[in-house]
Amino acid sequence: MAAPLTPTSVSCPAKVFVAGGYLVLDRAYTALVFGLDARIHTVVEPIQTRAGVTISEITVKSPQFQEAIWEYGYRLQGENAGISVTQLSVGHEQSISQTRNPFIETALIYSLTYISTLLPNERIASSSIRILADQAYYSNPGTRKSPNSRFLDFNVSLKDAHKTGLGSSAALVTSFTAAVLGFYLPRQKWDGATDEGKRVLHNLAQVSHSHAQGKVGSGFDIACAIYGSCLYRRFSPSLLSALPAPGTQGFAIKLKDLVEGDAWDTEIQKAAIKMPRGLRLVMCDVDCGSETPGMVKKVLKWREDNKQVVDGIWDALQKGNEALSGELTRLANADENASDEHGDGYDALSKTIESNRSLIRQMSTASQVPIEPPQQTKLLDYCSKLEGVIGGVVPGAGGYDAIVLFVEDKEDVISKLKESLASYKPDDEQNGMKIGKVGVIGVREEMEGVRSEDLRFYQEWATKS
Repeated sequence: MAAPLTPTSVSCPAKVFVAGGYLVLDRAYTALVFGLDARIHTVVEPIQTRAGVTISEITVKSPQFQEAIWEYGYRLQGENAGISVTQLSVGHEQSISQTRNPFIETALIYSLTYISTLLPNERIASSSIRILADQAYYSNPGTRKSPNSRFLDFNVSLKDAHKTGLGSSAALVTSFTAAVLGFYLPRQKWDGATDEGKRVLHNLAQVSHSHAQGKVGSGFDIACAIYGSCLYRRFSPSLLSALPAPGTQGFAIKLKDLVEGDAWDTEIQKAAIKMPRGLRLVMCDVDCGSETPGMVKKVLKWREDNKQVVDGIWDALQKGNEALSGELTRLANADENASDEHGDGYDALSKTIESNRSLIRQMSTASQVPIEPPQQTKLLDYCSKLEGVIGGVVPGAGGYDAIVLFVEDKEDVISKLKESLASYKPDDEQNGMKIGKVGVIGVREEMEGVRSEDLRFYQEWATKS
């Protein structure tokens, strides 16, 4: 007889892509990605039913948002086709198509299917799942239930929530997958605290997230959600292309083989990146936004048409990115007894950041894609001259989403930065884009990835479970 199921809670960090945007799509290059201390949490609990009553239903709620409830029925299909999931009902006369959440639904299909291959003779019990997000993922102000509340009630529907671009879908899929696996599987079948458990989680979450997005993607955001800050080299896209669609013959066994197999050629280096004592990351929201998929498509077309020139820039950027991670690690490994007053100790780091930015601007100009657009150049130059700011970049694919700064980890430096940004006057509209009010997002770097959490952390939201 199976052991009773006990509540499980897992969280995963946000991410910021500091170096290697566009390069990461090619396995010849690596990416430097930092975790951020904003987390998405998933709590899975048993559903209490009357004696003799058996149901197959999983309810998922995101209680910080209005009407964010998804109810799913599920059943095991024949011919090793895995678990099928069907959205059962919606409230307030909304159609299922309006309320469908592809990331939750896909993560549920892939997680339950994998679980069914490890527990072939056991019924998967019903459960209730809650998802909670830290404030930094959304720019909506929200309200606190109590003065010490970590999680805000955002008082809007999910479609009216304004994301800040910290990688919510990857953190969601990974924490959701880890919590579901931890809830249903005994420790001897899967243990998320072990290296092998993290490897399986990484592979399963990559497959699920890729399917939900409708594209392969590089997967750096999933890797960061599991391992925290790291140097990342992507997996070969061909790994996923041979996997059958969910619900088709052989899907379950082929998913298990793929997830557990050794064909994955991802490279994740945790030890290759450290944050020096006395430094921190600061994210600044520019209240504008970019269309990342369109930008990526244009850059890849530009590379295809000008491969020799582009590869020269990318090779130089790869060296610059390696120099950046190397200098950060060198500073972090310096004598622990050294003074916090580094003097000119950050000069090399500052010059490396500026050199990399120069190459990014070359890409922007040549590809006619606003990777570091003029408005962001002006803002970064402004910030880089402020006391205690070492330098900064437009992260990821670039554009108008945000900037990230390396700054001295001192209260007065952060305070003066906020004051300076509050009085910053952006340029008038250029190329149809105008950045709005610039503000500091309340996050900093996070070296740890996925982790189990204390259930008491979520008691304040238990009434909505």
